Amino acid sequence: MEEELRAWGNIRITGRPGGGNRNHVREAVAGDGQRLVVRRSRRTVPALDWELDLLEHLGGCGFTVPAVVPTLDGRRHVRGVVVQEWLNGRPPAREDWAAVATELRRLHAVTRGWSQRPGFRSTRDLLLHERGGDVDLSAMPQAAVRACREAWRGLAGVPMAVVHGDPAPGNIRVTPSSVGLLDWDEARVDHVDLDLADLPITVLPTAQQARARAAVHAWEAACCWRIENHYARRRLADLELTRREGGAADW
Repeated sequence: MEEELRAWGNIRITGRPGGGNRNHVREAVAGDGQRLVVRRSRRTVPALDWELDLLEHLGGCGFTVPAVVPTLDGRRHVRGVVVQEWLNGRPPAREDWAAVATELRRLHAVTRGWSQRPGFRSTRDLLLHERGGDVDLSAMPQAAVRACREAWRGLAGVPMAVVHGDPAPGNIRVTPSSVGLLDWDEARVDHVDLDLADLPITVLPTAQQARARAAVHAWEAACCWRIENHYARRRLADLELTRREGGAADW
């Protein structure tokens, strides 16, 4: 990324942080010592602009999210390369997850009616369509597609808004005063319970939690079928276990 980074001036790559499994991510430092993150997004320009517009909006609403560092001539990205400020903090401990859930609910509240990310489809859309974002149902066995769609139908009636898409510990930074959310590569408009059911604590009513958790297993399987097939098959088995106690899928 050295060629692209010339557009920002004096920025030096210093290492590789954790995470960023689907993106080329590096730690960096500016000439004034400011700590930064540099990544090369795999998204289309419209999809990347959607993400950066979202982060700008959320920052204006008081969320702790990575701020974009523009190039010397004001651009937000160059050939997919984005520079963002480093978010300080630590991954959440068990006692922090309720605060994380509160912040996710606030995200959902302020993005009701948000337009869908270009090139993406929600789980509701994927009941009728085969492709969107990282999902290509045409690559999966038909039995697996049926199982995924059955799980996604269980979200009927759940509100739609922007979901972070991957609220894992590595994508959360906790400080005494805030809960920060980073790595918005998988963000899109979808049923909000998909974020909440993905947490290590239960914040939804029991039956609603079970339906949403099944939908998360289905989403992970569908997203990862081509690039992480072993993981995708494991998530399909987890999906089957939520439907049939003691069962296991044979995909």
